[in-house]
Amino acid sequence: MARFSPLRRWAGRIAASLLMTASAQGLAQDGPPVLPDGLREIAGGVVRRVIDGDTVVLEDGRQVRLVGTQAPKLPLGRPGYPTWPLAEESRAALVELVDGAPVRLYAGGRDMDRHGRTLAHLVRASDGLWVQGEMLRRGLARVYTFADNRSATAALYAAERAARAAGRGIWALAYYAVRTPDGVGGDIDSFQIVAGRVLEAAEVRGRVFLNFGRNWRTDFTVTIPPEARDLFAAAGLDPLALEGRRIRVRGWIESYNGPEITADHPEMIEVEPPD
Repeated sequence: MARFSPLRRWAGRIAASLLMTASAQGLAQDGPPVLPDGLREIAGGVVRRVIDGDTVVLEDGRQVRLVGTQAPKLPLGRPGYPTWPLAEESRAALVELVDGAPVRLYAGGRDMDRHGRTLAHLVRASDGLWVQGEMLRRGLARVYTFADNRSATAALYAAERAARAAGRGIWALAYYAVRTPDGVGGDIDSFQIVAGRVLEAAEVRGRVFLNFGRNWRTDFTVTIPPEARDLFAAAGLDPLALEGRRIRVRGWIESYNGPEITADHPEMIEVEPPD
């Protein structure tokens, strides 16, 4: 069965990009990155140990995952798991920033994951440095959001974009380069950012398909499941209106009639300005 029925034409104007106001939402032009307002503070502590570039352990034993970011990964005891490029450098930077330091914790969504880790934004107590923003600014992490954890995304993207434009850290390496839709076939089971123009958009039984090529059996596709439509609507983003637009989408590449990313929340998609 084909992925989509005949094209559904759309009318009206697409909402402005969710991320165009990023710089106004908490990323200082000079001085340390500052966490945007509106998050709830939870119990903080002192960092006892840094596990990798996005995970620390506090003195009270809590393991804290730096929500909203994904640093280059270390094996951490997983047999056969490769060390991602700049993983050691990312960990070293986080050690420099917070090891032994008091930190304040802020949550804007679910505050604990299935592994029992606290999910939080870290702010260094001594000077208010927003740690996620700094790691992204240095090019030592990527933005990585979830449907139940989407806080401060605009400011996170602003920090990532600045580092990518400057070619800092991971953005100087082909391993982390933004992919094109026709170049992701070898990236199955990996997290990638893909940029390109949506050639066709259609809905089948509540599921939206954004196709970047003419052959739905082999070309890259973004799938938006029915249960995510309310989140997109609340954000003012109609996925069907993305036909013909250039977007960047990030997520894990799966294989289903060609490479595919399932976008279960709107922050996974950045809409570029109209041509």
